[in-house]
Amino acid sequence: MRILVLGGTRFVGRGIVEAALDRGHELTLFNRGSGNPDAFRDNPNVDHIRGDRRTDEVAQIAGNTWDAVVDVSAYRPDDVRACFTP
Repeated sequence: MRILVLGGTRFVGRGIVEAALDRGHELTLFNRGSGNPDAFRDNPNVDHIRGDRRTDEVAQIAGNTWDAVVDVSAYRPDDVRACFTP
């Protein structure tokens, strides 16, 4: 399964990523790189995209498809809309 994780390097996100990797999934992490930017860098099943969802950097994930999305870093409904509204 291909999974996009927004955040994923600290707190609960890190645990979710570790559990998904233990089950053999492929992950893409989209985050600002401000907290533990080297997390999972040595794992070939993890792609890293550095960016901020509140800027035009979110366009980096546009046009891609995943089987699932885990968003552990949204604080407001607008945070989610910025990433997933066409």
